[in-house]
Parts: sequence; C-alpha cells; structure tokens
Amino acid sequence: MSAFSPIEKSLWLHKVCEANFARLNRLIPGLEQIGGTLTAEVPDKPALYLRLIERSPFTLVLELTHDFAGGYARLAEPAVRLRVCLDARTVEMLSDYARPGVYEVLRQTPESGAVLDYKWSLNYFLARWLDHCLAGRYHFGLPAPAVTQSLAPA
Repeated sequence: MSAFSPIEKSLWLHKVCEANFARLNRLIPGLEQIGGTLTAEVPDKPALYLRLIERSPFTLVLELTHDFAGGYARLAEPAVRLRVCLDARTVEMLSDYARPGVYEVLRQTPESGAVLDYKWSLNYFLARWLDHCLAGRYHFGLPAPAVTQSLAPA
C-alpha cells in the first residue's frame, strides 16, 4: 500500500481522525446510539462485525472486523479497535489484530516522533480500510425504533 507521509504529521493526523469520523458515520448511521454487536452483510463478501466495547458520555470504544472464515472457525481481521470521540467528532485507531496499541509503543519507543509516526500509520490504514468498506457497500442499519399504536378511538 502506498503511504502518504506529510511533513506536519500532527496536523494531518487530526484531519485524518476527523475524516475517519465522517467515514465511520456513513458506515454506521446513528453511531451515537449503537449498542452491543451489529453485523453488516454484503452478498459474496465476508461479514463485517461491529462490537461496542465501552461507552462513556462522550466516547465509544468499538471493535470493527471482517470474518473471513465464519462460524466457529472465526478468522477476524483486521479487528481494529477504535476510540470514537463524539464531542470532538474524531475516530482514532488504537490497535488491530497484528499491531499493538499505542501504549505498547510508548513503552518500547517513548520518543514523540516515533509515537506520532505509529499513530499516523494506524489511522492512515483505518482511512483506507473504511474507504474499502464503504466502496464494498457495507452498511450497518440500526434497528428501527418500536412504534407504539394507540387503541383509543380517534
């Protein structure tokens, strides 16, 4: 995969995180109301799974992944873990199945430039992968709210 490596990486990292929020919001309409586990299926493509890991008033932590094997022999890749900041309208990739979280990188290489490079690579990958999911017509439709019907005469 080709990589874009800007000079002002911290500015561009923020812009990518904002753009990833917009991408994720197209993939998951009603992002603020999600709960539990959801599945998006497209014919002849692996299912895409979304799992809410944690919720606080302004932040969600999600896992988003494809299932290439299905059933009990699950092969979940890329299994991205995301932090969604609802108030700031940003999405930051924290880790995936093959790469450790930023906290691990901080322990191994605490130089700010190395951490910024690592965060850039994670979030640039997320941008490309979300584009791939959207181009593949994946979409998480949330269940419609229950409609109550009044039995009283009009």
